[in-house]
Amino acid sequence: MDTLPVHPRSAQYVSSIGSAEPLHPDFGSGLIDGRPFGIPITVSDTTVPESKVSLDYAEESDASGYRIPRNAKIENGPASDQDRHVVVWDRVLCKSYELWNAQPQGDDAWHAGGGAIFDLRSHRLRPDGWTSADAAGLAILPGLVRYDEAAGGLVDHAIRITVPRSDQSYIWPARHQAGSAADPSLPPMGLRLRLKSSVDTSNLAPQAKAVAEALKKYGAIVADNGSAWYISGEENAGWDNSQLDGLKGFKGSDFEAVDASGLRQSPDSGAVTPR
Repeated sequence: MDTLPVHPRSAQYVSSIGSAEPLHPDFGSGLIDGRPFGIPITVSDTTVPESKVSLDYAEESDASGYRIPRNAKIENGPASDQDRHVVVWDRVLCKSYELWNAQPQGDDAWHAGGGAIFDLRSHRLRPDGWTSADAAGLAILPGLVRYDEAAGGLVDHAIRITVPRSDQSYIWPARHQAGSAADPSLPPMGLRLRLKSSVDTSNLAPQAKAVAEALKKYGAIVADNGSAWYISGEENAGWDNSQLDGLKGFKGSDFEAVDASGLRQSPDSGAVTPR
């Protein structure tokens, strides 16, 4: 990723997202306006009964197979009026169950806007044209910065990021678009954005430095529409918000879009060509 060529439309993409807008870690510890922030990861180490899930976008969602614990956490808390993502990491079956706009119905039942199940042992992508719990049709779990990674000093994957407006198109590995206009100056879903190698990260506190170095090496993937330069991580009490605030010193002009097409092995697989 850190050796990929700069995309010929990089300047246009960065400008459309906001060259002067700050990078923002949309995760941390504690509460904001009385609510937790970040996307919580509910870890399931036992096989729970299959949940009944009804879906608004059933035609592009996985219809069954969700095993969601009754104590599964909802993004921004149970009273949230935001995206209300639910992400369950089933470590027994090695799967991720992901819901958007999730509403518990009681008795192991949920209603959601959309949902997807990802086999974490497979590189297979969603069917072409299908959304997931994210607009790009990607899995959320692999793109979240986890506290244990940053605390260990190494985040070794691309990070989920949102942009205010996107083009009505998507590129590998994305499978779906939710663009506001057919405008080639806007980023497509699936676009990779990289923190420039020239950006100085040496003075960052450890948690922020681990994230910044990942943005240099692996970059961020445009996964949804939202606030400019918001990167996603897990809700976790271990985060030191004062450390993460160091990331807000970077801005859009510190990033460049890259052409990641050379990584693709197959259009239906997320596996990458070794470099």
